[in-house]
Amino acid sequence: MKSATTVFNEWVKQNKDDGMQKTHTPAVMDMLQYSLSRLHTAFSFIDAGCGNGWVVRYMNAQPKCINALGVDGASEMIKKAKRMDSKGKYILSDLLDYKPSKKVELVHSMEVFYYFSDPSILVNHVKENWLETEGRLIIGVDYYKENEGCHNWSENVGTSMKMLSRKDWVDIFHSSGLSNINHWLSCPNNDFPGTLVITGTVT
Repeated sequence: MKSATTVFNEWVKQNKDDGMQKTHTPAVMDMLQYSLSRLHTAFSFIDAGCGNGWVVRYMNAQPKCINALGVDGASEMIKKAKRMDSKGKYILSDLLDYKPSKKVELVHSMEVFYYFSDPSILVNHVKENWLETEGRLIIGVDYYKENEGCHNWSENVGTSMKMLSRKDWVDIFHSSGLSNINHWLSCPNNDFPGTLVITGTVT
């Protein structure tokens, strides 16, 4: 199997990242609205697995966001993000290796954490090294056990993915020590139970 970053580099060359953006937009907007409605002062933001940077660009346009940056392990994604937004901050790094110079109030991630063999390690890393006290982590995943339509994705895409249940994901957040855990299914339709969103804060 290929690494996830190799797959994403290939997708950029095929412009598949544009399709990802279109597909993910409804759930991402739901997640961002949830987070933004709970931020009442100026804040900083990181998109973990930012792809071509479209969420970073959106967040930089929000009045209360004083700094938004994207981190991604796929070099072609970061190159495209920089081409599209020369003033934006985009960092090429494995998420487990990256530590921001200053902690932030909001970390967002869509369709990323299950590409790690043990997502709990990444959740703990973000909690300990990225987030301020009272900072929020919010992630969305479409690859989970109850979504039967995704069960062949790993084989079809040709990269490893960690299959977990809704309860497994929620338990990871609880075990990390995050507080105020909430989860829901965003934007379901007839063929899709919805994006599983999980969020929690540092206390």
